[in-house]
Amino acid sequence: MYKDSKILLIDDDEEDFLLTRDVISQIQNKRYHLDWSSNYDEGKKQIFKNEHDVYLIDYRLGNSVGLELIREAIAEGIDTPLIVLTGVKDSQIDEESEKAGAADYLVKGELTPELLDRSIRYCIAHAKILKQIRELNIELEKRVERRTEALATAIHELANSQQHLQKTLSRERELNELKSRFVTTASHEFRTPLATILSSISLVAHYDREYDSDKRLKHINRIKSAIANLTEILNDFLSIGKLEEGLVRNNPEEFEIVSFSKTIVNELKNITKENQQIILSHNTENVSVVLDKQLLKNIVINLLSNAIKYSPAGKNIEFKTAISEKLLLINIIDRGIGIPEEDQKHLFERFFRAKNSTNIQGTGLGLNIVKKYVDLMEGKISFISAVNEGATFTVSLPLRKKDCCSDNNHLPD
Repeated sequence: MYKDSKILLIDDDEEDFLLTRDVISQIQNKRYHLDWSSNYDEGKKQIFKNEHDVYLIDYRLGNSVGLELIREAIAEGIDTPLIVLTGVKDSQIDEESEKAGAADYLVKGELTPELLDRSIRYCIAHAKILKQIRELNIELEKRVERRTEALATAIHELANSQQHLQKTLSRERELNELKSRFVTTASHEFRTPLATILSSISLVAHYDREYDSDKRLKHINRIKSAIANLTEILNDFLSIGKLEEGLVRNNPEEFEIVSFSKTIVNELKNITKENQQIILSHNTENVSVVLDKQLLKNIVINLLSNAIKYSPAGKNIEFKTAISEKLLLINIIDRGIGIPEEDQKHLFERFFRAKNSTNIQGTGLGLNIVKKYVDLMEGKISFISAVNEGATFTVSLPLRKKDCCSDNNHLPD
């Protein structure tokens, strides 16, 4: 993934360049190309060209300080990882480097091929995640701009239709609110997993001995979990975007409900907590239904994921299906924290989170998305809950006749 990555070392000591080059040459299964700038001004020119994948900057550059070069680069808009190298292990320099915006802090005397390789790889990966977040926000800005342009046209064309115009204005306000809430929510929800990733990367970089493998694995799993949280957040926003643009359709197809349910349970085993299981039960076996399979999967996964998230370890989740002549009934039952009575009327609102769930990762979009999917399938969703007694969500969906299936225009979420 990181083959042929270009590295620039900015260091006024040629011996340090030769030593760094020797360390890089010992990195196995990776190909890095190392360039060298021997002074502050030349290093600054090279950084501003932004032709490298990562920059290694010496803390001392003649009469200058490498941290000032980092500050100049960041002010110029450079988002490529900038790593500080120093000859002395100093906690004050470490803190100054972090405040200046350095991606990492390495001590030359402790530098090994494994440590340098790991630092470069993680810094590049982290920079890519931040870039994706910025690009997503830019895309949302463009979407709002396009909607604003459409609104200007609508005002001109619908001058004689005040009622229609008011609806359009209301819609525009909702989109602007969505953009504003996205920025606020994303900034808050991304902070925790990103902080987890950064802290774990920093710790993993120091566990480079063989007997540290358990510690490395622990922090690697923390990184994987944080990335999964980021993915879940992004998927929620992408789903809302598709729903808002009318890209999601109800396209029924015939499938077998028991095997469908078993597949979902198997997929979610990896996220259940310790001594926690999903108990699946049906009132019948091997029965085919005609429904939108993808929408139903999204509904069930979201409800089961919430049940797992808001239930303690050791508490099982019940997943029940029942089929009558005209309806498919699904019950998801947990014994978790429950929903306060005063919050229940707002539960399906966009961005709403119950007051007893604010310390648990989430966007407040999941149940709003589920409600929209259920509405698309012309069904109903309801729940009963009490604080510390768990919750039961019931989804009822009308079954289609088998001759109504269509494969046209299916847009999976």
